[in-house]
Amino acid sequence: MASAYYEFYRGSSIGMALTDSLDELITSGAITPQLAMKVLQQFDKSLADTLVKQVKTKTNLKGHLHTYRLCDDVWTFIVKDAQFKMESNELVNTSKIKIVACKNGDIIEPGKR
Repeated sequence: MASAYYEFYRGSSIGMALTDSLDELITSGAITPQLAMKVLQQFDKSLADTLVKQVKTKTNLKGHLHTYRLCDDVWTFIVKDAQFKMESNELVNTSKIKIVACKNGDIIEPGKR
């Protein structure tokens, strides 16, 4: 059985737009649900690979750790009043952020999280 990448990025704005577009194409009969699933799986792989290969900027994070948990080798952190300091000294502030961290290069089968 072929492995799949994490599906985290499907909840992003671009992932939601892709999902909505695929739903419209399925509804209109332009594509099959099986083809839509293959497109989503390729999206998961391409986005994860691109982030690993092309994002090299380091960032420091300060904030108040509100919640953390480890489940199935996936860490989830909720940080409140977070401040990111980029290598360029640019500061980005947010009231709350959710960080999901997985083993490097780890891939899972759908439904195995």
